[in-house]
Amino acid sequence: MISSENHIITSQIKDNTGVDVNLCYQCGKCTAGCVLADDMDYPSSYIMRLLQTNEEGNYLKVLSSNAIWLCVNCENCIGRCPKEVDIPVVMDYLRAESVKRKLVSSKAKPVISFYKSFLGIIKSTGRLNEVFMTISYKMRTFRLWQDVKLVPSMLLKGKLKFWPESIKRRSDISAIFRKTNSK
Repeated sequence: MISSENHIITSQIKDNTGVDVNLCYQCGKCTAGCVLADDMDYPSSYIMRLLQTNEEGNYLKVLSSNAIWLCVNCENCIGRCPKEVDIPVVMDYLRAESVKRKLVSSKAKPVISFYKSFLGIIKSTGRLNEVFMTISYKMRTFRLWQDVKLVPSMLLKGKLKFWPESIKRRSDISAIFRKTNSK
């Protein structure tokens, strides 16, 4: 049973996401349906349980975990959950909190590098360009030779465009980034 005295963590999550993690009754269907559960240090059902305890130590354990960075927001968990707990929304919130508190797992650094590379290209051109995004990612992670053998076949198939396309009103994209970053 969850203590009624101290609901600070679950209240913050609910206030910021609209999701009540206390609705989870640990059936495990989310974990059973998660394609990445075997790669996570803590499966989603266990993360929900750690959050339900409202203990700071458990919250910090979750924020420092690799699992929150592996969730791909496929929503299999929501579809399987009898209470429809929106775990992907909670994971998004936990990732943001992890970054804010500087608790990002060292294993998650490549995920953040990819995220920054992806958004950097979108911010500058308004569209994704795989070549420039990949170069940015490789420079951030120093994984310079990873996947290099794929480049010739991708070029032959026309899958890679060297020159990025750009949208007409890039100022609209800049406005979206300004608005998002001000929150």
